[in-house]
Amino acid sequence: MKSFKTALVILLLVFASVPRAAAQKEALPYPKASTPKAIDRGALTAQRETGPISVTVALGLREPEKAESLLGALHTPGNPQYHKFLTAEQFVARFAPTDAEVAKVVAGLAKYGLTAERTSATTLRVTGLPANVERAFAVTLHSYEVEARDGAPGYTFHAPLSDPKIPSEIAGAVAAVVGLDDRPRFRPMNKAALQISPRAPLAAPLTSTGNAPGELTVTDFASLYDVNPLYSEGVTGKGRTLGIMTFASFTPSDAYAYWSALGLSVSHDRIRIVNVDGGPGAPSDASGSLETTLDVEQSGGIAPGAKVIVYQAPNTSQGFVDLFAAAVDANWAETLSISWGGWEWFYDYENSPVTDPTNGQTVSAIRATHELLVRAGIQGQTTFVASGDGGAYEVNHDLGCVGPSSTTVKGSCSLTLSVMYPASDTAITDAGGTTLPGTQEYCLNSACTPPYYVINIPHERVWGWDYLVGFCAAIGLNPVDCGIFPAGSGGGVSVFFQEPSYQYSLPGVQRSQPGQYFSYEGVLQYALPPYYPGRNVPDVSFNADPETGYVIYYTSSKTGFGIESFYGGTSFVAPQLNGVSALLGQYLHASRIGLLNYSLYEIARNGWSYGSQKAPLHAITTGNNWFYYAQYPYSPAAGLGTMDVANFAKSLADQF
Repeated sequence: MKSFKTALVILLLVFASVPRAAAQKEALPYPKASTPKAIDRGALTAQRETGPISVTVALGLREPEKAESLLGALHTPGNPQYHKFLTAEQFVARFAPTDAEVAKVVAGLAKYGLTAERTSATTLRVTGLPANVERAFAVTLHSYEVEARDGAPGYTFHAPLSDPKIPSEIAGAVAAVVGLDDRPRFRPMNKAALQISPRAPLAAPLTSTGNAPGELTVTDFASLYDVNPLYSEGVTGKGRTLGIMTFASFTPSDAYAYWSALGLSVSHDRIRIVNVDGGPGAPSDASGSLETTLDVEQSGGIAPGAKVIVYQAPNTSQGFVDLFAAAVDANWAETLSISWGGWEWFYDYENSPVTDPTNGQTVSAIRATHELLVRAGIQGQTTFVASGDGGAYEVNHDLGCVGPSSTTVKGSCSLTLSVMYPASDTAITDAGGTTLPGTQEYCLNSACTPPYYVINIPHERVWGWDYLVGFCAAIGLNPVDCGIFPAGSGGGVSVFFQEPSYQYSLPGVQRSQPGQYFSYEGVLQYALPPYYPGRNVPDVSFNADPETGYVIYYTSSKTGFGIESFYGGTSFVAPQLNGVSALLGQYLHASRIGLLNYSLYEIARNGWSYGSQKAPLHAITTGNNWFYYAQYPYSPAAGLGTMDVANFAKSLADQF
């Protein structure tokens, strides 16, 4: 059989002629290590043509401890409340701030000349002139400019010079204030294969579809992880709606072309786009449109009978909170996934910390987002997130620095064990990555002639590019210059979220390591707590290694429509789990499944869950993500291993 890429050449011509959408606003580029340092242009109030700005004020839940308790009860077999999920209206009536409480906040903000509009049960969009915003939150806002570079457009943003404070009139009611800093924040978690050397001829096909590593599709995924028995029973996700949350727009015809090429029967109008805060702007490579494209193709391809809603917002802290609020408040999608994130410490302390003057506590977007995820679980929504592609060192991967930190080296930083947010949240299922077994061959010369450098991977292992160290050495490069360090499955221990009950007493669950700090250019920024009993990530994994990765149908803003191969990253696993969850819901005849972690870990604790043909989980016992090593039953590298989807569906049915 011809490879997927070869068989679809003709479709390049067909879909290249699809008309482009009407002109949209330019999208913000997502942050990279190469993003230029922002230039301070002075006070925002002094800038010409500065009109009103907006922030999001997220209000705290009433009785948040009871909401957390209910989340656990709803997912505990034998509990009288088991799977009696609340509707959106029931949740609002029980936990959301009352109309009177909201009115008090609105009136308090009005004293500063600010207007507030309720945009969800727990969020307000607050608008006013910059001077009034500064007065309300006790800050001075400056305007900053980032110059264009490497094909990414330049842009401006504003940010406060100091941490803001909550006005006393609304103190105690606020969970977060986001939008005072509106720079692009979050990175997509996809990754291309090694670019340092020409590639040797493709290895043999991995599955019966005839596709080789690097050219895999959702049909290969179905073969590799035993989805086909569900398809044979007519389970396609019919009657389900899956949601994608993202910060870049995309070209819907790409997804339809991908599904059509695979012979999948899908509705011609299955995709619905919901723009949050006006949307992220036109599709572009710099903004991360490839991420959104692969999310839709993977989730919708695994569950071809499901409807797809794409929630897309600007790539800012305000957009992040508003994105979750929109998807959870609407409650249309039974399953949701997101493949964007940032280091949890940056997200909490750099993005939106606000001091409450009544109790001296700091509130932030992490609290607001966590409460939205708790609400999602109480409503029965199943949520997934990619764990990241920086192995055990996410902050180093994101910033492009690997240590040591030195006052004499610009851009240098310490090597710090770190995990992503929202991956570290206890109320979401975190998706890790593996490398598929097989033989890989790499070129040792520019002509790519034999002999090749041959790597044999006997068993599916944790995705960590440490297995490429020998090849890099053979071409005279160290792991950093070769581009392999610290690439791998994001995993580790949160220093914000405590170990959740579903991970209690599970062999392999760890505490945070001692001696961890983050230093930038020789200056200590944060000292991380040692031996913290934190939430371990990821929870479950699928293939995410670009070297054994996938194809993407994608319309590039630079080169037009094409088929991109050898892509991976945990960005693939989150939407794959999203699609799988839609199948599980139909198979179980369940209106909602809820937070999958409770069932996932309960199944893993049973002795029969590994090691047989009928086992719902497969242990990953080899490989590492540059620090954490695979082990059974759990590791902060591959989580609980991979899922046999058909067998997992049967095991899950025993709990329902």
